[in-house]
Amino acid sequence: MNYHWDWMFFFQETDDGLKYYDWILSGLGWTTFVSLASLAVALILGSVLGVMRTTPKRWLVGLGDAYVDVFRNVPLIVQLFMWFFVVPELVPENIGLWMKQDLPYFVIAIVGLGLYTAARIAEQVKAGINSLSRGQRFAGLALGFTEWQTYRYVRLPMAYRIVLPALTSEAMNIFKNSAVTYAVGILELYFQYKQIIEKTSQVLEITIVVTLCYFVLAFVMNRILAFVEARTRVPGLIVGTKGSK
Repeated sequence: MNYHWDWMFFFQETDDGLKYYDWILSGLGWTTFVSLASLAVALILGSVLGVMRTTPKRWLVGLGDAYVDVFRNVPLIVQLFMWFFVVPELVPENIGLWMKQDLPYFVIAIVGLGLYTAARIAEQVKAGINSLSRGQRFAGLALGFTEWQTYRYVRLPMAYRIVLPALTSEAMNIFKNSAVTYAVGILELYFQYKQIIEKTSQVLEITIVVTLCYFVLAFVMNRILAFVEARTRVPGLIVGTKGSK
């Protein structure tokens, strides 16, 4: 393979007066912003759905199950296209016009990625709650808590500790899944990757750099949540790897 390596091309000036490394940094910023905002949406909505699916109210369970079944079984890119192209045509005309002309693209990307990930988090929150002893719920009710207060003060804090490793995986995956948002116009890392290849044909250099960027983002999130897991572990309930027998 007769390939010409040229790492210095990152410092060449582009058509817009910036340098190629500026495009990488811009894409990295958008990837981080969209991913973290989507993760916040997914954690909030996923927690609500997880609670709904463990309540005694069958209609809430049904709503939660329907949401998870739909959003887990439709590819992310199809969901983004639905929000971007189809939904504006289904809502009232003035709202649809606003969505197409004034609503920032990154809002659609955050909503689409957040709703998709929420379905996965809902499964994990449900599993965490169901893994708890029924006695915890009864103890909360005996203390005078309402059903919702037992979730807030008793069941959810314990469930989050149990499913934190699974939530860590979702938090790492959301950075990788954010690459799909280029399809709706987000100038994130993968978009810049494709654009630089078209401009320079330096495929190997830019592929290595972008791969390292995604690795660093996911690895940092992994280490942050591993620290949170270690700090919030309940002694005797979740056994750590150090000192375990």
